[in-house]
Amino acid sequence: MRTLRVIKGDATSPQAKGPKIIAHVCNDLGGWGKGFVLSISKRWPEPERTYREWHRGRARNDFGLGATQLIQVRADVWVANMIGQHGMRTGSGGPPIRYDALARCLRTVGDDAMRLDASVHMPRIGCGLAGGRWERIEPIISETLLAREIAVTVYDFD
Repeated sequence: MRTLRVIKGDATSPQAKGPKIIAHVCNDLGGWGKGFVLSISKRWPEPERTYREWHRGRARNDFGLGATQLIQVRADVWVANMIGQHGMRTGSGGPPIRYDALARCLRTVGDDAMRLDASVHMPRIGCGLAGGRWERIEPIISETLLAREIAVTVYDFD
């Protein structure tokens, strides 16, 4: 099994050769405007536009917890919009992160990474606005990606 690589840097500027997937968590309400998505939108308009279209068409598509959308933004870079967050605020149901949905998303990202022969890059997904705990998320990454020998780099922003 591969080991998780953690470095200082910006996940929107992946440090690797070859095809790369940038994975991040989105909510199931269609909201895009806080957190890591702002860095994505600053670099590429396609992920936000595609996410908003996906949400608008949700009555006719798979938009919902556990779904993943892969958007090519450069010849060798894709962004994975992963619906792993229910709502946007912590309430009586706990934080917005949904660990089971995140696991489904990461399995799909793993399938895409295998098909593209890509490495996967991400911030500490699910730990910001989604309110998740890294101690629960890291094992999900290990089971869904590292166990499949997919290279994963996590970026801690300076």
